[in-house]
Amino acid sequence: MRTSVQSVTTARQGRSADIVTRQKRYLWMMGIRVGCLPLALVVDGWARWLFILGAVALPYFAVVVANVVTRPRESMLTPVGPPPPPALTTGSPPKEVSG
Repeated sequence: MRTSVQSVTTARQGRSADIVTRQKRYLWMMGIRVGCLPLALVVDGWARWLFILGAVALPYFAVVVANVVTRPRESMLTPVGPPPPPALTTGSPPKEVSG
């Protein structure tokens, strides 16, 4: 069973992890653009214009999306209260003292 770990900081992820995420986004969009180029040559009608538009506009949007820096979420910290007090256990009944 996996338990969640309490975050102790609101710091963003490391720079290298951020760069990898941004590169993946850029490569996905450029991959879609590469798909648009041959489809613009093969398809006729309104779909051709759609693929041409994608091939022309996607580089701009890919750069804009890739340059977006991820920010830490506002609700990363969750309040942690004190641990509950130990429960009282039932012991043996008190002994009567004669005397």
